[in-house]
Amino acid sequence: MKYISIIMFGLVLFNILSSVNSSSNYLVNEEEYVELFLDDYDPLVNLKLYVDFISIRALDEIEKFSEADFYIKILINDNEFKSPIIKNKNFLYNFWNVTCDVPDNIETVDINIQLWDWNPIKSKLCDISQSSDKDSMDVNIIYNLKTGRWYGDDNIIDDPSGYGRLNGCDDGSIYINERDCEVVFNIFTNDFDNDLLTYYVEKFVYHTDPKISNLGDDLDGDKLPIEWEHKWGYNPLIWDDHLHLDYDKDSINNYEEYLTSYFLSNPYRADIFIEIDWMEDGPDGISGIVPDDAKELMKTPFHRRNIVIHFDTGEQEGGEIIPFDDEVTQDEVLDIYQKYFLHNGILDWRRGIFHYGFFVYHIKPNGYAFRGDGNPFWGYGPGTNSFIISSRLMVRMAEKVSKPVSYIFAASIMHEMGHNFGIRFGNPIGCDNSRTVKPWYLSFWLFRNYKSIMNYRYTYFIMDYSDGTHGRRDFNDWEKIKIDYFEQKTSINF
Repeated sequence: MKYISIIMFGLVLFNILSSVNSSSNYLVNEEEYVELFLDDYDPLVNLKLYVDFISIRALDEIEKFSEADFYIKILINDNEFKSPIIKNKNFLYNFWNVTCDVPDNIETVDINIQLWDWNPIKSKLCDISQSSDKDSMDVNIIYNLKTGRWYGDDNIIDDPSGYGRLNGCDDGSIYINERDCEVVFNIFTNDFDNDLLTYYVEKFVYHTDPKISNLGDDLDGDKLPIEWEHKWGYNPLIWDDHLHLDYDKDSINNYEEYLTSYFLSNPYRADIFIEIDWMEDGPDGISGIVPDDAKELMKTPFHRRNIVIHFDTGEQEGGEIIPFDDEVTQDEVLDIYQKYFLHNGILDWRRGIFHYGFFVYHIKPNGYAFRGDGNPFWGYGPGTNSFIISSRLMVRMAEKVSKPVSYIFAASIMHEMGHNFGIRFGNPIGCDNSRTVKPWYLSFWLFRNYKSIMNYRYTYFIMDYSDGTHGRRDFNDWEKIKIDYFEQKTSINF
């Protein structure tokens, strides 16, 4: 009887309002009004909340003598869920997911996420929070069933780590061991037509049919589909200049961010894309395939600073095999670039998104950065977007410095990428200075404070660029990095 009275009152009110303004944008018909009044945020389905934990990464040393033993605890409206414990792994992908029934008539869902390092005596909480409070290492999020978005300790805009990504270093503890970690996740609810738009948004905001999928529809003709624009806070009914919008200034415009959605790119946080190809194994069995550990080692220093690295080593167009050649000449380098990266013009669109690197058996010099549309060797100027490295050198250097081959691969890629970011030979003077390697050279001592992978003295010993805090003649690489350097134009023919 109570609900019948409410409905009858609502219908009377509806008729009164309709007579005042028959073209109201808010009250479309009696059925919709009753649905709103009864406060059921999706009358077509029983709402469930899904939380996918896509990846976890240790950004600090979590355990002294082994890798981390991660597990997650999550509270959804005070219902606790606990993941399996994955032992001895500092980085994990497609880790775990949770499904939870939620009330259809309560607009928000409270979520708390905790990352733990398991220990048989006492597990330790890892830091995934922006808070500088040492006792606050978890995160609290509020998910809105009407909009299908969330906010709180993670949000869309002005969140340094990016929407759907948590970073314990955001409290300024990059070089302080607080068990800082990274967690990448996604939250969503079910909807009848599976187009990633909530019933409420379809019915009362975009006026689409919640029973017919709009997945992929571009309602405003600005090249981006409704689900992408809604997720990132754009209005899919209003045209936006996505070909020129680049909020995070990573040189990847919104349309390119959409093209790289597979990699979970984010239009409000810097992304860097690297395609890697390699040559067939040589007669001595030396392989140019970049080990997975190498890619993860290189990612960590960037991810601490919320610059997210994405490798394409076979996920999309990358990871191609170049026929074996015992020595690649510089004249052949641009041919490889055109054939295996741009596919002779078919994939030109990747030039403005991906850096390109490839490993060959042997090259002179043993590794260098270059411009794909310029002279391959003198490629340290604006537009430098590629690098070539000798896999034979990787094996020999690993033996020489007693490091794993994966570490040497990672160090070499990170060094050459420094040139792709505008850190050039001789600028600073300690960069690529061959006289910093041996202690009998004065430069070895003059530039000892330039503790950067760009300094040959430290290339295979420090997996980081310098931050300029090490004293006289140091240089702040991180401050000077230009993420868009690989796209900058120049009239100089290098």
